[in-house]
Amino acid sequence: MFLKAAINGGRTRTEHPAVPLTPQEIAADTAAVVSAGADVVHFHVRTTDGGQTIEPDDLADVLRAIRSAAPAAIVGTTTGLWTCSGPQERYDLVKAWDVLPDFASVAFSEEGAAETAALVTARGMTLESAVWSTDDVPALLASPTLADNARILIEPMDEDPDTAVAHAREMAARIRAAGVGCPLLYHGEAATTWPVLRAALRDGHQARIGFEDGIHLPDATPAGHNADLVTAARALAAR
Repeated sequence: MFLKAAINGGRTRTEHPAVPLTPQEIAADTAAVVSAGADVVHFHVRTTDGGQTIEPDDLADVLRAIRSAAPAAIVGTTTGLWTCSGPQERYDLVKAWDVLPDFASVAFSEEGAAETAALVTARGMTLESAVWSTDDVPALLASPTLADNARILIEPMDEDPDTAVAHAREMAARIRAAGVGCPLLYHGEAATTWPVLRAALRDGHQARIGFEDGIHLPDATPAGHNADLVTAARALAAR
């Protein structure tokens, strides 16, 4: 199983005290989850007030810390519109990045996704495109960068686990029916985290785990650290 660790997202310390926020914490968690079995690591740059940002200087600080602590780690970040004021600012900020992640994720539920995806590839980063519902699939399939994706992220937003799994499979089926052959990655959040991960295993797709998605182990006990979640996911895959 190919496993991505999503180590923070927008999660707060109120939700879990071990959420990595500073560049040094993100770097340390990156090293830990790679040692635990993560293939790649996804992080969100966090501001001093706990917010999220894609500002070039802040991103560079995190990447330099990661590459000092875990030089072999393959890492990527978000381009989500919630990190800035809108599509134009996002485009301008990604264009201004001077220290680049290995990959960047672009959600096709958002305005300006196609342009941002094209910029990611033009700048030499690996592209991951994401769909959150079946409504996003047509825009993804029409995008000029469709064939450039290293993987497509299928991220059902449903709160009910069975519904989330069904929608993940529906999105996957539509994407495959269009002839797309790149790997697909499922991931859920909160109550759907482990059911969607198990569905990814059953369906032969890639998976994601980490504090961005959920803070509990499969038995519903709180995880101590991101590495515990990665270890648990690897144990499920080995069964």
